[in-house]
Amino acid sequence: MTTIEQDDVWTADRIRAADRDYVIHSWSRQGAVNALPVAGGSGAWFWDHDGNRYLDFQSQLVNLNLGHQHPRLVAAIQEQAARLCYIGPGFAERSRAELAEALAHLTPGDLTMSFFTTGGAAANENAIRLARHVTDRDKVIARYRSYHGATAGAMSLTGDPRRWAAEPGLPGVVRMFDPYTYRCPAGHPDPCPVCTGGPHLEEILRYEDPGRVAAVVVETVTGTNGLIYPPDGYLRSLREVCDRYGILLIFDEVMAGFGRTGEWFACDHWGVVPDILTTAKGLNSGYVPLGAMTVSAAIGDWLRDNHFWGGLTYAGHPLACASGVASLKIMKDEDVVGNARRQGELLGSRLAELAERHPSIGDVRGRGLFYGVELVTDRATREPLVPFNGKGAAAEPVSRIVKEAMRRGLYLSANFNVLRLTPPLVIDAEEIGLAVEILDDVLGIADEYYEGS
Repeated sequence: MTTIEQDDVWTADRIRAADRDYVIHSWSRQGAVNALPVAGGSGAWFWDHDGNRYLDFQSQLVNLNLGHQHPRLVAAIQEQAARLCYIGPGFAERSRAELAEALAHLTPGDLTMSFFTTGGAAANENAIRLARHVTDRDKVIARYRSYHGATAGAMSLTGDPRRWAAEPGLPGVVRMFDPYTYRCPAGHPDPCPVCTGGPHLEEILRYEDPGRVAAVVVETVTGTNGLIYPPDGYLRSLREVCDRYGILLIFDEVMAGFGRTGEWFACDHWGVVPDILTTAKGLNSGYVPLGAMTVSAAIGDWLRDNHFWGGLTYAGHPLACASGVASLKIMKDEDVVGNARRQGELLGSRLAELAERHPSIGDVRGRGLFYGVELVTDRATREPLVPFNGKGAAAEPVSRIVKEAMRRGLYLSANFNVLRLTPPLVIDAEEIGLAVEILDDVLGIADEYYEGS
């Protein structure tokens, strides 16, 4: 065991050593972890102890919508800490009540009451549990290209390969295909039952017994697994089928909510309201762990007469809720959603220019500041630059791109062959321009692997 003297001198080397020896990192083989010690951040930037600055083009885990160290958000946490750091969820407390009231006015349709959690996974866990209790049914339909969280139930809902290590999981979860129009799983028939949504769901219900299905849960816009936007009419079609069979529709907007797509909520683009909305991340930019499950008026009425079998020690934590209240005020006062829309239009146009120069770009998709760039080795065949669940040598092309971008001061993330471009919503045009310049350079790596004509 490495011995580290317990003093107050925390150099970058000491931080790195302690991190390596004592911290367990997510989704990693611990012996391969060599985490960069970060010294600070401001706005769309963070920096290391050597003074190297990095443009945060993924908002860390797509949660820093207001960027690093927003002064008003920091001040709100400090003020709440001075007033009351913690009180149990059984008491009424101002920040908790104020945030719930604000969400009731901000969320679409008749979504009214909120249960506050420590993050998106817990919000999804409680949403599924509540749906089963309200409907007295057991099955839940979720999609393959999805990520709903790392807790037991949320991971069972998740479709991406990380769930494999957690199986067997929650019983009663049924899968449906995704409306991935660039790689349609149904082969693009006209009309396509999968990309239309309703017909595909109807067929699954035929096999699963709609009388046993409690809920359909979907990311309104698929986040981690490729930035996949549904075609117009898709969500409306799911809504109609769910209504026909008395099934609750749950939208997971943990990643897509609170301005990320250029609207307050991604479902606002299509005017479809779920029965349950789960959020986190951009709700308070992740400054304090916080998530929310917000339910319709009908479910709220049910809850007034029935027991809610859910609870957390830190449900509605005052520091977290105070940061949520401040975050919503900041977003309104500073027109953060409008900025996301305007800067997103700029980013989209610049990415279209990159697609003309780089044959390895097969598809560019996005709205607001929620973009995906899909990389291929052949535009005609759409062969992915990195295969689904590619690891090791197979993942090398995109790994090289991400590492070289970081070396040049641009922090990126990727899922197999899709680069995720999700900067803070407070980013400006000059910073967008700098990011695109670096992207232009590093995409030359992807072009090295291009085999098409």
